[in-house]
Amino acid sequence: MKLNRLLIIALALIAFKSNAQLGQPKETFTHGDTLRGNYNSPLRACYDINFYHLDIKFDVPNKFISGNVLFKFTATQDFTKLQFDLFSNLKVEKVVYKGQEVPFTRDFNAVFVTFPQTIAKGSVDEFTVFYSGNPTIAKNAPWDGGIVFTTDSVGKPWLATACQGIGASIWWPNKDQQADEVDSALISISVPTGLKDVSNGRLRKVTKLKDGYTRFDWFVSNPINNYDIEANIGDYTHFSDTYDGEKGKLSLDYWVLPYHLEQAKKQFGLNVKRMLQSHEHWMGPYPFYEDGYKLIETPHLGMEHQSGTAYGNHFVNGYYSAYSKKGMDLSGTGWGMKWDYIIIHESGHEWFGNNITSKDLADMWIHESFTDYSESLFVETFYGKQAGQEYTHGQRNGIDNDRPIVGPYGVNKEGAEDMYAKGSVILNMIRTVINDDEKWRSILRGLNKTFYHQTVTYEDVTGYISKESGIDLAPVFDQFLHTTNLPILEVTEIKGKVYARWINAVRGFAMPVMLRAKGGKYQLIKVNKYYTEIKIDGITKENLEADTFNYYIGVLVE
Repeated sequence: MKLNRLLIIALALIAFKSNAQLGQPKETFTHGDTLRGNYNSPLRACYDINFYHLDIKFDVPNKFISGNVLFKFTATQDFTKLQFDLFSNLKVEKVVYKGQEVPFTRDFNAVFVTFPQTIAKGSVDEFTVFYSGNPTIAKNAPWDGGIVFTTDSVGKPWLATACQGIGASIWWPNKDQQADEVDSALISISVPTGLKDVSNGRLRKVTKLKDGYTRFDWFVSNPINNYDIEANIGDYTHFSDTYDGEKGKLSLDYWVLPYHLEQAKKQFGLNVKRMLQSHEHWMGPYPFYEDGYKLIETPHLGMEHQSGTAYGNHFVNGYYSAYSKKGMDLSGTGWGMKWDYIIIHESGHEWFGNNITSKDLADMWIHESFTDYSESLFVETFYGKQAGQEYTHGQRNGIDNDRPIVGPYGVNKEGAEDMYAKGSVILNMIRTVINDDEKWRSILRGLNKTFYHQTVTYEDVTGYISKESGIDLAPVFDQFLHTTNLPILEVTEIKGKVYARWINAVRGFAMPVMLRAKGGKYQLIKVNKYYTEIKIDGITKENLEADTFNYYIGVLVE
């Protein structure tokens, strides 16, 4: 029998993982993980958060924060007790309801508030949490959560928050779950006078306080996820522009350190409008025109903070490497050096991650797979479809196939890093299966229109793609998102006829595949777990070619 190179790799990986997993303890989770990750618990499900007002003071020299957060909510059922979240290293000073302090208890990073009377279903109410403490300092943001306390190159304080995954409760009290987005928010950050804070939305007011601090009030008029809410503090300077987009004129605001102003004007000018042109074409209108679009220079690499993207790519094309001190192409194809990775990727999260948000962190692939794929679409927009597919193929270098892309539910745990590169490869493959580029574009745009400003589940997204494509893709998503096994196209010849079937696949796997006789034109052939005759003129098992450039599969010729 003849095996192609990809199959040899696939079988080696399968064998390695099978052996490596022997004797390994099963991943376990704690009571604290459940308190953090279970968004259906009665003490969380009992209220729908509507509005936050963060009023927080940053004592920069002492790395200390203090302030209060107003919670406005609608009761979804009768209750007397609810849960909010705040990391245990931060002290809850008091919880105030209708002018009176109310009792609360703490369990790990969860806080439970008891009200003096029943809050009736359907009622709109509010309470305020006062707190203080030294927050967690991020050691390697944005990959670990917390606050970055550092200085810029001229010695002035420079701070930033980054808390995706670990949760916003690492620095401020909130209902810390992705499933319940607040409808709007007021973010008031007080900093030592001489510094500026840049947060999400639009700057409403700047107030000089009597104690040597200045307060910056930013208002977000669109629904926003907790981890997206940000504070960026430094000696910022500002410049602006506009973009004529699908929903009209979009404001573009840029906040950078003064000595990077000219670099920023050049790099942002070369990348931002092209990004918007491509992303709007493929995924629909930018989802937050009311709050504008911002890039904010930060001391960490980047983060998709809604309407205020954190940018730390050092004004270079490619993906900035702290080791080489220059940009690099993660795809290894050369196409990734023609644009600024952080601008294109992190801005892509405005559509997938911010507009469409997964209810559970286990489905973080919805954020990262589509956003990684938006890089390929950007390449395609300006350099052609072949270039975009080459970029996607190059992303395979980043696939580990070490664990499933979908993580465990209810414990605030994401899946494998493969949600990035492998996720992008999967989406390109599904596009190839659909075999209609305009339909594919309408699906991407339709996702952002159908689930506009919503939180979603795995079934919402995969079901929509199946419905709109007219193809049952559930087993395909199951294969590639829930397992690490590559499906194998087994090819054989019986009495002069060529047959193929899928093996090493989940139940019901029946993915159409592009096949051809060598040198001919690819045809989309429906294949399932039973041998299917490949009716292509001149086909033999020796000259059969599968489109392994766009399909992430193995091929076994018997």
